[in-house]
Amino acid sequence: MGSKRSTVAELVQERWGDHRPGLWFEGRVLSHHRVAAGAAERAALLAELLPPGAAPHLGVLLDNTPEYPLWLSAAALAGAAVAGVNPTRRGPELARDILHTECRVLVTERAHLPLLDGLELPGVRVLVTDTEEYADLLASYEGAKPDASSASADDHLLLYFTSGSTGAPKAAICTQGRLAAAGRSLADQFEVRPDDTHYICMPMFHGNAVIADWAPALAAGAGIALRRRFSASGFLADVRACGATYFTYVGRAVQYLLATPARPDDRDNPLRAGFGTEAGAVDAAAFERRFGVRLVEGYGSSEGGAAIRWTPGTPVGAVGRAAPGDDLVVVDPETGAECPPAVFSADGRLRNGAAAIGELVNRGPSPFEGYWRNAAADAARRRDSGYWTGDLFYRDTDGFLYFAGRTDDRLRVDSENLAAAVIENILARYEDAAAVAVYAVPDAVAGDQVMAAIGLKEGTSFAPYVFAEFLRSQPDLGTKMAPRYVRVVERMPVTATNKIHRVGLRREGFRCADPVWWRPPGESAYRGLSAADVEGLLAEYRARGREELLAR
Repeated sequence: MGSKRSTVAELVQERWGDHRPGLWFEGRVLSHHRVAAGAAERAALLAELLPPGAAPHLGVLLDNTPEYPLWLSAAALAGAAVAGVNPTRRGPELARDILHTECRVLVTERAHLPLLDGLELPGVRVLVTDTEEYADLLASYEGAKPDASSASADDHLLLYFTSGSTGAPKAAICTQGRLAAAGRSLADQFEVRPDDTHYICMPMFHGNAVIADWAPALAAGAGIALRRRFSASGFLADVRACGATYFTYVGRAVQYLLATPARPDDRDNPLRAGFGTEAGAVDAAAFERRFGVRLVEGYGSSEGGAAIRWTPGTPVGAVGRAAPGDDLVVVDPETGAECPPAVFSADGRLRNGAAAIGELVNRGPSPFEGYWRNAAADAARRRDSGYWTGDLFYRDTDGFLYFAGRTDDRLRVDSENLAAAVIENILARYEDAAAVAVYAVPDAVAGDQVMAAIGLKEGTSFAPYVFAEFLRSQPDLGTKMAPRYVRVVERMPVTATNKIHRVGLRREGFRCADPVWWRPPGESAYRGLSAADVEGLLAEYRARGREELLAR
């Protein structure tokens, strides 16, 4: 028999009586003991609020305030699960996330209350953390002590949303045992010590911040420092103030940090490492030169179905090799055949992307624990004796894996996973649209950008200002969903079975014969994409070694 798996509740309880500084936030410092006590108080309150027989689920709609890790810890003690609610969601989509995960309690703050206006949330008790009423509720449980005895490694602890091709809610399950094991593994990998401090600046409704930042700190007895929302300009000041030694990032965060004005003392900071995804080899090297901090690129989703670990000797641009126990292959999703190894030019550019890039599949044992009440999504992941990640990779002859983007109907924009179908349903409301297709085009730095092809009704023409105003008026259009590029087609290309030919649209991208309108970064208005614009974009792709991805 194997040894008993640890629980997150046990890790929380271990901090009881530890009076070292444990949490920094906006000038306040809480000891580890005070955090454990606060978790116990909230666990006792939660036990009173959850209806008997109901799924023990609570939604958390918060910025990165101390209440977030307190409620994560409380849920662990109570044997409950936290659904991380994404504040970039709007209207019916936001309500669906909360109701789909059967949350009986929703923890939020006054800043996010406008998001709930007009939503029908039957049976959901809303707690607003920055109110007197909330403080009075907690006061009744002062003196509670953390008790991990009833927690199980199989208890669901996290329900983290990802997006699928249909747009249906997919809440990936993470149990206490898996999160505790992930925390210990990363703590060992990065040699986290009890006197370290982890800076959590990525949003805690994402798995990155909780699984890769909070959990290893908890496992090692290290402190955490919270930033309400990521701020490139405030990054170094925060790191220095709390003595942060480690942080995580996703997507463009590293690029935003590099865009801040350089200072002679940038390397004067306590950081030892940053861990994340999609920084890109060019920006990772620039970050280390400027700040003296090595960035370690990794791969592993909230689903936990496959993992890639960086090790010394990993080539520039590669994520790493398969983690121990995983049998990862790159497969052509249409034929099921394994893709050939990547071929590189003398200067390191991928030459055979069309053949080498495929979907990453784990044919070994997978720790994937399923989605909450979504059998169809489970089946899409677990098929043909493997776990299909939905992510595109290519592999070199030495077995190192390189991230290349998402499969056709999934997009990752600035660290947000989006479903093309959801955006299509919104754009279909545009009065002059006869047909709409949404798809990903590779971003020049990392991840994707949203591109839409629109077929117009007869007798109409595309009006960029009207279209931009339409987008602004849609209450359920998330902040990352607005298309960067809009292709206006006379007739939507279709396959022999009359399905929209998405592969062709994506391969042509913004380099097509049809007129294309775009929003340059930082701008809200659309303008025609000129030949000079295309050349400028291609130069940026070339500079970052991503031009080959446009052919896929």
